[in-house]
Amino acid sequence: MTPRSSIRTPKQRTGDAAEDAAARHLVAAGCRVVARNARYRDGEVDLIARERDVLVFVEVRMRGSSRYGGAAVSVDGLKQKRIARAAQHWLLANYGERWPACRFDVVTVDGGGTIEWIRDAFSA
Repeated sequence: MTPRSSIRTPKQRTGDAAEDAAARHLVAAGCRVVARNARYRDGEVDLIARERDVLVFVEVRMRGSSRYGGAAVSVDGLKQKRIARAAQHWLLANYGERWPACRFDVVTVDGGGTIEWIRDAFSA
Protein backbone atom coordinates (compact mmCIF):
# COMPACT_ATOMS: atom_id res chain seq x y z
CA MET A 1 0.00 0.00 0.00
CA THR A 2 1.16 3.47 -0.77
CA PRO A 3 0.94 6.17 1.87
CA ARG A 4 -1.27 9.17 1.17
CA SER A 5 0.50 12.18 -0.26
CA SER A 6 0.68 15.14 2.11
CA ILE A 7 -0.60 17.43 -0.66
CA ARG A 8 -4.31 16.70 -1.17
CA THR A 9 -6.81 18.36 -3.50
CA PRO A 10 -10.15 19.53 -2.05
CA LYS A 11 -11.83 16.54 -3.72
CA GLN A 12 -9.30 14.15 -2.15
CA ARG A 13 -9.76 15.75 1.28
CA THR A 14 -13.52 15.29 0.93
CA GLY A 15 -12.96 11.63 0.01
CA ASP A 16 -10.62 11.20 2.96
CA ALA A 17 -13.28 12.64 5.28
CA ALA A 18 -15.89 10.25 3.83
CA GLU A 19 -13.56 7.28 4.42
CA ASP A 20 -12.90 8.44 7.99
CA ALA A 21 -16.65 8.75 8.63
CA ALA A 22 -17.28 5.31 7.11
CA ALA A 23 -14.52 3.77 9.25
CA ARG A 24 -15.97 5.33 12.42
CA HIS A 25 -19.44 4.03 11.44
CA LEU A 26 -18.13 0.49 10.94
CA VAL A 27 -16.22 0.53 14.23
CA ALA A 28 -19.30 1.83 16.08
CA ALA A 29 -21.23 -1.11 14.59
CA GLY A 30 -18.72 -3.60 16.00
CA CYS A 31 -16.29 -4.03 13.10
CA ARG A 32 -12.53 -3.76 13.33
CA VAL A 33 -10.79 -1.91 10.49
CA VAL A 34 -7.71 -3.91 9.51
CA ALA A 35 -6.50 -1.93 6.48
CA ARG A 36 -7.16 1.25 4.53
CA ASN A 37 -6.50 2.19 0.92
CA ALA A 38 -5.16 -1.13 -0.30
CA ARG A 39 -3.92 0.03 -3.72
CA TYR A 40 -2.73 -2.20 -6.52
CA ARG A 41 -2.10 -1.60 -10.19
CA ASP A 42 -5.50 -2.90 -11.23
CA GLY A 43 -7.69 -1.71 -8.34
CA GLU A 44 -8.11 -0.33 -4.84
CA VAL A 45 -10.08 -1.19 -1.73
CA ASP A 46 -10.94 1.79 0.48
CA LEU A 47 -11.43 -0.08 3.76
CA ILE A 48 -10.92 -3.67 4.85
CA ALA A 49 -12.71 -4.61 8.04
CA ARG A 50 -13.49 -7.68 10.06
CA GLU A 51 -17.04 -8.29 11.21
CA ARG A 52 -16.94 -11.34 13.45
CA ASP A 53 -15.52 -14.13 11.24
CA VAL A 54 -16.04 -12.32 7.93
CA LEU A 55 -13.52 -10.13 6.14
CA VAL A 56 -15.32 -7.18 4.59
CA PHE A 57 -13.98 -5.23 1.60
CA VAL A 58 -15.61 -1.81 1.65
CA GLU A 59 -16.00 0.73 -1.14
CA VAL A 60 -16.75 4.20 0.21
CA ARG A 61 -18.65 6.55 -2.07
CA MET A 62 -19.62 10.15 -1.51
CA ARG A 63 -21.86 12.27 -3.65
CA GLY A 64 -23.10 15.77 -2.99
CA SER A 65 -26.55 15.02 -4.41
CA SER A 66 -28.64 12.08 -5.52
CA ARG A 67 -28.76 13.38 -9.08
CA TYR A 68 -27.62 10.70 -11.55
CA GLY A 69 -28.64 7.95 -9.13
CA GLY A 70 -26.56 8.76 -6.06
CA ALA A 71 -23.38 7.29 -4.68
CA ALA A 72 -24.29 3.58 -4.59
CA VAL A 73 -25.19 3.51 -8.28
CA SER A 74 -21.67 4.67 -9.15
CA VAL A 75 -20.25 1.29 -8.08
CA ASP A 76 -20.85 -0.23 -11.51
CA GLY A 77 -19.66 -3.56 -12.89
CA LEU A 78 -16.22 -2.25 -13.91
CA LYS A 79 -15.65 -0.71 -10.45
CA GLN A 80 -16.75 -3.97 -8.81
CA LYS A 81 -14.21 -5.93 -10.87
CA ARG A 82 -11.42 -3.52 -9.92
CA ILE A 83 -12.32 -3.82 -6.22
CA ALA A 84 -12.47 -7.63 -6.48
CA ARG A 85 -9.03 -7.77 -8.13
CA ALA A 86 -7.54 -5.56 -5.43
CA ALA A 87 -9.18 -7.77 -2.79
CA GLN A 88 -7.60 -10.86 -4.38
CA HIS A 89 -4.16 -9.22 -4.29
CA TRP A 90 -4.65 -8.28 -0.63
CA LEU A 91 -5.89 -11.75 0.30
CA LEU A 92 -2.96 -13.46 -1.41
CA ALA A 93 -0.47 -11.15 0.31
CA ASN A 94 -2.08 -11.57 3.75
CA TYR A 95 -3.59 -15.07 3.72
CA GLY A 96 -1.87 -17.00 0.95
CA GLU A 97 -4.16 -19.65 -0.49
CA ARG A 98 -6.43 -20.11 2.58
CA TRP A 99 -8.88 -17.22 2.47
CA PRO A 100 -11.43 -16.47 5.19
CA ALA A 101 -15.10 -15.85 4.42
CA CYS A 102 -15.36 -12.51 2.60
CA ARG A 103 -17.96 -10.09 1.32
CA PHE A 104 -18.12 -6.79 -0.51
CA ASP A 105 -19.96 -3.85 1.05
CA VAL A 106 -20.56 -0.27 -0.02
CA VAL A 107 -20.79 2.62 2.42
CA THR A 108 -22.28 5.81 1.05
CA VAL A 109 -21.93 9.25 2.59
CA ASP A 110 -24.14 12.02 1.27
CA GLY A 111 -23.49 15.76 1.31
CA GLY A 112 -25.28 16.09 4.64
CA GLY A 113 -23.16 13.42 6.31
CA THR A 114 -25.82 10.68 6.26
CA ILE A 115 -24.20 7.26 6.09
CA GLU A 116 -25.75 4.18 4.53
CA TRP A 117 -24.05 0.79 4.88
CA ILE A 118 -25.01 -1.66 2.15
CA ARG A 119 -23.90 -5.11 3.26
CA ASP A 120 -23.15 -7.72 0.62
CA ALA A 121 -23.60 -5.06 -2.08
CA PHE A 122 -22.07 -7.25 -4.79
CA SER A 123 -20.22 -10.52 -5.21
CA ALA A 124 -16.98 -11.28 -7.00
